[in-house]
Amino acid sequence: QVHLAESGGGSVQIDGSLRLSCVASSNAACLAWFRQVPGEERVGVARVDGFGVELYANDGDFQAGRTIISKDNARSILYLQLNNLKPEDSGMHYCAATTSRVCPALSRWFDYPFWGQGTSVTVSS
Repeated sequence: QVHLAESGGGSVQIDGSLRLSCVASSNAACLAWFRQVPGEERVGVARVDGFGVELYANDGDFQAGRTIISKDNARSILYLQLNNLKPEDSGMHYCAATTSRVCPALSRWFDYPFWGQGTSVTVSS
């Protein structure tokens, strides 16, 4: 069993920033962030696999500095830095994990067996 606890969400204005955190139990190998809005499926944002390799669902957001994933291995905390936030970034953000070092594809949220309770992000004008 992997335990995950997210925090850091909130309400911000357009172009604001938030840093989401996910405290994971030490047996989590692959860690990922997903976003979900009501009535829609969870959408992968980014992940770090058990080898420390990062992958973004939208590489353009990473290149623009809008979305940055990182992990503190010593404390087993996964972060998601969100900058220049837009209304379409709103939603419940979930941390997900596997005990395998190889991550499932970000498009396959159903292959991640462990989930946190989520933290809500609301971006308004």
